[in-house]
Amino acid sequence: MRRTANILRPRRLRRIRDLHDPGGALKISPETVSVTLDSRKHVSHPQLGCLLNFSCRPVFALCVLCLLCVYSSGCAARKAPAQPSETPAETSDAAKRSTAVDASDMPSASAPSTKHNKPAAAPASSGYTEEGNASWYGVPFHGRHASNGEIYDMYKLTAAHRTLPFETMVRVTNLNNGKSTVVRITDRGPFVDNRIIDLSLAAAREVDSVGPGVVPVRVEVLGGVDPTAGFFTLQVGAFRDRANAERLRDSLNASYSPIFIQQYDSPDGVFYRVRVGRISGEDAARQFGEQLHDRDGFTPLVTRLDEGLPAGGNR
Repeated sequence: MRRTANILRPRRLRRIRDLHDPGGALKISPETVSVTLDSRKHVSHPQLGCLLNFSCRPVFALCVLCLLCVYSSGCAARKAPAQPSETPAETSDAAKRSTAVDASDMPSASAPSTKHNKPAAAPASSGYTEEGNASWYGVPFHGRHASNGEIYDMYKLTAAHRTLPFETMVRVTNLNNGKSTVVRITDRGPFVDNRIIDLSLAAAREVDSVGPGVVPVRVEVLGGVDPTAGFFTLQVGAFRDRANAERLRDSLNASYSPIFIQQYDSPDGVFYRVRVGRISGEDAARQFGEQLHDRDGFTPLVTRLDEGLPAGGNR
C-alpha cells in the first residue's frame, strides 16, 4: 500500500505541475470530472473534480483567494466613487478669469418711460402774494385769442391776471378747501373790481371752483419774477358805444395825460375801454388810482400796459 502511494505521488505532483504553471496563467483541463461526495449525492461538473480533490487543496485555496481579491476590488470600485482631485491654483485662477463678467458689459436697468414721468416741480415762491376772489372762464372764450396773442385753451392750466407779466407761473390756492394748482399767466382780466384772477376751466377743476363760480383764493408768484416792474395804466371805463368812450376821454383830457381808448373784441361784441396814464411801477400806479378815486369818484382798475401786443382781455 505504501508502495502504491509512492508510485502514485510523482504522477499526482506531475498533474499539479501541469495544472499550475508558476510562470503562466492557470490551466485547467476542460474534461468533465466526477467525484462522489458521499453516498447520497453525486456531483458532476467540468473542472470541479480537481477543485474538490484533496490533492488540489493548495491550488483551490490559491484560486479562491485570487477570486476574492478580484471580487473585492471590483465592489470597492463600484461602491466608493473616486474623490475629485484638487484643482491647481493656476488652473482655478484661469477659470475665474474666463468666467468673470466686466461690470461695463452688464445691461443697465431701464429708465422709467418718460411718458409717465411726473411734471417738474414748480419753482419756489418769489414772496409776492395776494388774496382775493377768483372766477373762471371757458366757453365762449375757448378758441379765441388771449391777450398774449396765443389761442386760449380752457383745458390747459392757464389764467388771466391784470398786472402780472405774461408767462408768470403762479400757485393758486382755494382758501375754502386748501386745494391748489399752478397756472401760467396768458391773458388779462378779470375787469371786475372784486376779483383778482380768472382761471381756465382746467385750473378751476383743480381747485373745485367750477360749481361755486367765485371762490376766495391766495395767489403766490413763483420763480424770480418782479411783478411790480414795468409800465401800468388805469382803466376808468368800458363802453359798447364808442361815442360814450370819447366823451369820457375828452372830459379827462384837461387834467390827465395820456388818455387813450382801447378797442376790445369780445364774444359779446366790441367794447371801448378808456385808460389813463403810463406809469412806471405798480405801486405808483395804485397811488395814482387812489387820486382818481378821491378827486373824480372813479374806481379804476390797475392793469399792466402790454405795449406792442394786440389789445385783449377776457372781461
